[in-house]
Amino acid sequence: MQDFHDSQRCVTVLGSTGSIGTQALDVIARNPGRFRVAGLAAGGSRIDLLARQAVEFGVEAVAVADPFAVPALREALAGHPVKVLAGPEGVAEAAAWPGDVVLNGITGALGLTSTVAALRAGRVLALANKESLIAGGSLVKRLAGPGRLLPVDSEHSALAQCLWGASPSGYRPEAVRRLVVTASGGPFRGRTRDALASVTPEQALAHPTWSMGPVITVNSATLVNKGLEVIEAHLLFDIGFDRIEVVVHPQSVIHSMVEFVDGSTLAQASPPDMRLPIALALGWPDRVPEAAPAVDWTRAHTWTFEPLDDAAFPAVALARRVGTAGGTAPAVYNAANEECVAAFLAGRLPFPGIVDTVAAVVSEHTVTEVTSVEEVLQADSWARIRARELTRG
Repeated sequence: MQDFHDSQRCVTVLGSTGSIGTQALDVIARNPGRFRVAGLAAGGSRIDLLARQAVEFGVEAVAVADPFAVPALREALAGHPVKVLAGPEGVAEAAAWPGDVVLNGITGALGLTSTVAALRAGRVLALANKESLIAGGSLVKRLAGPGRLLPVDSEHSALAQCLWGASPSGYRPEAVRRLVVTASGGPFRGRTRDALASVTPEQALAHPTWSMGPVITVNSATLVNKGLEVIEAHLLFDIGFDRIEVVVHPQSVIHSMVEFVDGSTLAQASPPDMRLPIALALGWPDRVPEAAPAVDWTRAHTWTFEPLDDAAFPAVALARRVGTAGGTAPAVYNAANEECVAAFLAGRLPFPGIVDTVAAVVSEHTVTEVTSVEEVLQADSWARIRARELTRG
């Protein structure tokens, strides 16, 4: 990868019209000497925004996953020399577009083919799409190799900063006693399982800390998102599931912690702002000045921590079992959850039924090893079909 002290780092942003993508472009726009944008990709629901981004950043290529959105995109880009790529294959082509870093901010398992395309093309991958690593598992890790997979999730960015900064000689898993992943607890922190039965989609979408898309917001409410993060932490840092804990931290200022074998704990603290982990992933190993506001140490702060209630929120415990099983199991967990979230938002499934149904689908699945993208997609498809059968209203 290029050293951006000598030249601009060339970035492709996948999911550019979403929350992560727009914040990534904000970081890039405020640091024109360090970054430039080579390509963009989005689903196709916000064509006007995608076209404005392409023109503003002077990109070489723009991809839209929905092929029916291509005519509108071409019209919006009339007079601008931008190559338009269409369909999921076009998004994968954008992921492999010449450059240095690919930020994958695509939502859900659809990001897997783009993750694989970027890694096969030799790009460094700034990964906001945790689902592609979780579903792809060992396949993605083999393709990535050392130093080419950089986390964008705030929790995993925090873990990476603590781990990489702990020893001048580099990261050593044997020096780690445990990883502590923090969770805000979502909007229903403190509620019992019985009290969750009447939760509405509107309540689940009202996250107390972060502004995110509907799927990840519901995932944060069920804590499925934290379960996915436990699996991601295992894959990123080669730490066993018995050494990865989740602790509820409602203020969302400590993004995660690492406890070492000598009894020392390192924590990474910053106000909840995704531009910081985004900037760090884009610029690694260098930090980008003023990427986001820092903690105001002139004010009094109270930060609290409490244990996770596994009875009310069983998603994390289920994720540990799924991650331990490995193979296609995490892909099934993720795909079934996406379908169950859709059923909940459509009023066909009660809130506790999301994780209950995911557990039922997982229990029916015969786990196999992952050796190809096709195997992952087959498991994903089976899980979606079975989840739809179980949630059909």
